[in-house]
Amino acid sequence: MPRPTKYTTEMLNKAEKYLNEYSSLDEEIPTIAGLSLYLQVNRDTIYDWAKQEDKHEFSDILRKLMSKQEIRLASKGLNGDFNSVITKLMLTKHGYSDKQDVNQNVNLKYEEMDDDELDEELARLEDE
Repeated sequence: MPRPTKYTTEMLNKAEKYLNEYSSLDEEIPTIAGLSLYLQVNRDTIYDWAKQEDKHEFSDILRKLMSKQEIRLASKGLNGDFNSVITKLMLTKHGYSDKQDVNQNVNLKYEEMDDDELDEELARLEDE
């Protein structure tokens, strides 16, 4: 027999309250871990609730949490209040990236050419 859910209107209100009071709990940004501790439920439960169609209010709260987190990380990271390495790492959860796509299309046949052949190929490529 499954355990009864802790998801109630009171739990929903408490989750909303966390979004407004996380800083008074000595948290710099709202987090899933912080919400989990505040609600006294496992973080997996939070993710499960967010996925369930009948709990769309909780999913909205989780989206607000992530938006607040992103804004705070970007703002505090830009003005130097937050450690840049940690900020960059955490912003990857929000789709940010500092990697560059480098397309290296090296044709190994050029390595086998002598100087005259390379000059001819270079002239041909310049004409194109």
